[in-house]
Amino acid sequence: MKLKTMVYAALFAAIMGALGLLPPIVTPFTPVPITAQTLGVMLAGSILGAKRGGLSLLLFVLLVTFGAPLLAGGRGGLGVLFGPSGGYILSYPIAAYLIGFLVERFWNKLNLGLYIAINIIGGILFVYACGVTYLSFITETPWTKAMWAAFVFIPGDLVKVVVASLLAGQINRVYPIMDTAKKRSNKITNVA
Repeated sequence: MKLKTMVYAALFAAIMGALGLLPPIVTPFTPVPITAQTLGVMLAGSILGAKRGGLSLLLFVLLVTFGAPLLAGGRGGLGVLFGPSGGYILSYPIAAYLIGFLVERFWNKLNLGLYIAINIIGGILFVYACGVTYLSFITETPWTKAMWAAFVFIPGDLVKVVVASLLAGQINRVYPIMDTAKKRSNKITNVA
């Protein structure tokens, strides 16, 4: 593994931890709190790409598993992964990988609308599918009831999608970090 990859993975794991400093919002609708950390998932995938983004969130989940209090509200430890939020948290590395894969795949066509669509697919739909299914299983609640409770997250997550898409678009335009993005940009520059 390259040193640059390790540095980027550690950096985005730290960003996820910093987003965890924002206090969680507890609602009466679901035992899962509203946090800012899905913003970090979207940013990791959109900026680092599939492998580095997924690796950074895998590192984050491993740190949480071993007890680091990096989740919103200072939570951490294996018990959190077996609680109501576990499915959401465990989906983070795969969601970042999925977002990164789609960004890499559509690199030459990326615009704000495509970034938004990609972040909705990976950062909302995939994370919700995993989180709601896990929550339904853990709490022995019907899946549809758990899904209805998750609708409380949608307004905030849509704001996070727009913020992540704007930031990723700017960063990728000025300083693309993804290796495939650099290769594709060089091919376009060399042809011109």
